[in-house]
Amino acid sequence: MNTIILEICATSIASCLAAQEGGADRIELCDNLLEGGTTPSYAMIAMARKSVRIALYPIIRPRGGDFLYDDTEFALMKKDIEVCKQLGCDGVVIGLLTPTGKIDILRTKELVNLAWPLGVTFHRAFDMTDDPFEALEAIIETGCERILTSGQQNTAPEGATLIAQLVEKADGRIAIMAGSGVREHTVSELAKTSRAREYHTTAKAYIDSRMQYRNPHVSMGGIPGVPEYGIAVTQAAQVKHIREQAEAALNAG
Repeated sequence: MNTIILEICATSIASCLAAQEGGADRIELCDNLLEGGTTPSYAMIAMARKSVRIALYPIIRPRGGDFLYDDTEFALMKKDIEVCKQLGCDGVVIGLLTPTGKIDILRTKELVNLAWPLGVTFHRAFDMTDDPFEALEAIIETGCERILTSGQQNTAPEGATLIAQLVEKADGRIAIMAGSGVREHTVSELAKTSRAREYHTTAKAYIDSRMQYRNPHVSMGGIPGVPEYGIAVTQAAQVKHIREQAEAALNAG
């Protein structure tokens, strides 16, 4: 029986609790998910650690945008890793590139060494590199334990063929985790094609706000497809179903 590791990208305590209830193995704790995820606050990390028993990996990303950081931003990343160690997290999630689209090996190694004995995931900055197989070898060299990837496409289902190639090329030296666009209706085919053993998803739904008065003339978000009065929360039932679908697909193959 093949089992998977399921990671939930959570931006709230409610989502952390739902991830645990649904049977997730690990939480990637983020803020500002619409920017691709940034480092959550000290209070959020502390409360999440007290709220759940499963593995907790905060993302260490000081801002949205690219993955090329100046010295001040890099110093901030190091401080945030120290905070995660103090608060009892199980790991952190990082990603650093050079101006030419390569893995920043030296700085990544420095953060991995600083984080030890915490685990380290290299996030989807991987998908912005110029050569995925060269990047794979570079990340292995840094000591990271896994790579989160959509197969250098917008979603993992679109990049499933490359993910499968990465799984084969990695050959157990590092875990390849498929993420982006992983949903109940996509994960079966993704698992069949990629043969990945780790999956990353928000498993979210938008819950309607309890606000009774809603000003029709002002929009705070302005992002197409995101409801102005909707709150994104992980759904335990979706977590459970995604796990079941992925494991069934792997075992059927």
